[in-house]
Amino acid sequence: MLRIEKLSFAYGDLRVLWDVDLEVSKGEIVTVVGANGAGKSTMLRNISRLVKPTAGSISFEGEDLQRSEPHDVVGRGIVQVPEGRKIFPELTVIENLRMGSYLPGARKDRDKNMDWVFTLFPRLKEREKQLGGTMSGGEQQMLAIARGLMANPKLLLLDEPSLGLSPLFVKNIFQIIRDINAEGVTILLVEQNVYQSLRIAHRAYVLETGRVVLQGSGENLLKDEHVKKAFLGM
Repeated sequence: MLRIEKLSFAYGDLRVLWDVDLEVSKGEIVTVVGANGAGKSTMLRNISRLVKPTAGSISFEGEDLQRSEPHDVVGRGIVQVPEGRKIFPELTVIENLRMGSYLPGARKDRDKNMDWVFTLFPRLKEREKQLGGTMSGGEQQMLAIARGLMANPKLLLLDEPSLGLSPLFVKNIFQIIRDINAEGVTILLVEQNVYQSLRIAHRAYVLETGRVVLQGSGENLLKDEHVKKAFLGM
């Protein structure tokens, strides 16, 4: 579904990604884990075409994304939920959700998707007229994910969805990611919460200083000695 080959990227003279290879197949949850500054979010920004690679290629469903603009990428079904949520704080929950379905392809399914996200996130239904900026961090994260789902994603890019949340909300968010995947949405998840994200991953990659150093099933990487020592404190 998604194929990244020899992806390199630099901010000016600062090289951030080095020859990254990564694949995501339809129906998978693929996790990329690594410390802060490893290049995880930069990789997602390259996929979304918010920045352009220094070298390498990114293709989706067999089509090269090299000349695509961010709105083209969303139109093809790649939707990113950014780090830090970035909801519209002065809009209500319902208005935020409607913003997620602004493209014609998603607009026609707005009512159906609205019912779906309210089933996934009943708390948002309870707060549909509340301003986004007045909700808790966990509720705002739910809203950010729900807004992404309103765009009819084939591939959902999740950037640090557990960041800054309470332990209870963290557990809820990872269960919701599983539920979304069970509904047929393929997911590429970037996370610092190594244990929780590897637990739900079909496959995973470990990114260190811009390079893929390990890959395998989530279960196997949880048992890997390097992962235990570097990320799990074991």
